[in-house]
Amino acid sequence: MNKTEIKEEQAIYMDLYEKLKSMKFSGMAEELRLQLENPNSDLESFQDRFEKLVTAEWNLRYNKKFQRYLKKAKLKIPGATFDEKLYNPDRQLDIPTIEKLNTCIWIDEGRNLVVTGMTGTGKTYYVNALAVAALKQFKEVRYYSASKLLLELSAHEQVDDSIKFLGIMENIAQVDLLIIDDFGLMNLDVEKCRHLFEILDSRESRKSTVIVSQIPVKEWYDLFKDCTYADACLDRVLCKAYRLEFKGESLRNQKF
Repeated sequence: MNKTEIKEEQAIYMDLYEKLKSMKFSGMAEELRLQLENPNSDLESFQDRFEKLVTAEWNLRYNKKFQRYLKKAKLKIPGATFDEKLYNPDRQLDIPTIEKLNTCIWIDEGRNLVVTGMTGTGKTYYVNALAVAALKQFKEVRYYSASKLLLELSAHEQVDDSIKFLGIMENIAQVDLLIIDDFGLMNLDVEKCRHLFEILDSRESRKSTVIVSQIPVKEWYDLFKDCTYADACLDRVLCKAYRLEFKGESLRNQKF
């Protein structure tokens, strides 16, 4: 190939690059640029080079979408991952159950999950990692501490901000996975009991809810100031719910 032909070929590729950019195929455009700059690209087949172009675009779009979902989830630990620390025998975790839950099939089924254990045993980190796994499948997730969620709802209701109140409730009802952390660390007066019931009732048998608490399930009933709401809420949470108990020493001083 002479210099004229090389220049003509480069011009064609640059025109292709600009067209890809204008059509917002940024991933393919960037991969094409990298291939043009790599003198060894000609050693690869057309199929391999084209596969790289498509994969680059797919990865870019996937990551952008994932970041949008991650931002909306408002996780406490957005970088949480499943790692070898789960398999530490000192933690006495139910590894087979954890590995099955990590597939997120139970979320498609609308099943709930209850995670209990002493403070510092890694409950919050785990449910955040579980949330990330769900987000990677583009399931909508929202994370709340129980006290913040219930106080926020009470505040909007007290100032008669019905639009904001109903908006939060509607959003909570529709997300695929709702995580309520630190359950039991607030006073469940009648108003908060009602709000919690409305949340759970709107999601029952349709969407999955994770309740995280350092208080054993057998003591949950006593957290409610109203027995009727206690029965109704616990029935909706615990019926057909999966359970995990985190044991072992506190991990607060360990770096994940």
